[in-house]
Amino acid sequence: MIGSGLRFCKMQGAGNDFVVLDRREDPTPLSAELIAFLADRRHGVGFDQLLTIEPPSSSPTVLSYGIWNTDGTKAAQCGNGARCVAAWAWRHGMSRQSSFWMDSPSGPVQVWIHAAADIEVSLSQPAFAAANLPPERAIEPAMPWQKYLPVSMGNPHAVIEVPRVDDAPVAEWGAALQASGEFPEGVNVGFVELVDRRRVRLRVFERGVGETLACGSGACAAVAAMRRDGRVDACVDVHLRGGTLRINWPGVGHPVHMRGPALFVFEGELCA
Repeated sequence: MIGSGLRFCKMQGAGNDFVVLDRREDPTPLSAELIAFLADRRHGVGFDQLLTIEPPSSSPTVLSYGIWNTDGTKAAQCGNGARCVAAWAWRHGMSRQSSFWMDSPSGPVQVWIHAAADIEVSLSQPAFAAANLPPERAIEPAMPWQKYLPVSMGNPHAVIEVPRVDDAPVAEWGAALQASGEFPEGVNVGFVELVDRRRVRLRVFERGVGETLACGSGACAAVAAMRRDGRVDACVDVHLRGGTLRINWPGVGHPVHMRGPALFVFEGELCA
């Protein structure tokens, strides 16, 4: 069997689930076949994304990590994944400090350990104009809520405000924007419902995955989009189907902070 004897750890953050592989001593390239097998929830282990632990690429970071979608493509950022990697590093004694740095595919990530399963990470500053984003535009047929705002959190997002997130055409619009060619690297499509200035509800259709129970970078992008337009305060609770994330963004020129759970589910080894 492909991957026989491979040790792994299953983790989840707000229902967004991951398989974590420690590749510090075995940097053998991962095949698309192995990733697809691991991602299969019936024949493999099952995950939204694969996280690979790598040696640190620079000081003072304690580790580097990679992010892989279920289709074998690489991802640049994953907020829930960052928290899970941080919890993994803490459990494995890679840092005894309550704050440390990690290298993500999109740049350095600072971590704060509030408790073993309560992790805060500082992601990049949101960008509303970037090389991997198209200009803001409406979706046809034009409706008051059918306009998307492109936001980059290191990875590309399209944020669409809807009156009721439970009724949002997540799969339909998510797949349509993914296939539109508007985003050269693909796109994560977020559907956000404003509850009040400190609370929003969110569903996200992730590129290379589909709809997930939670998307950390999507939560950051949604709050950044709403805050840019003066709709929410700096600190916002984002309610997703898998749980709640607290997002804090003071505004332009500042990174986005995200706080939420990061839980170990089980460890295992692929059998022969």
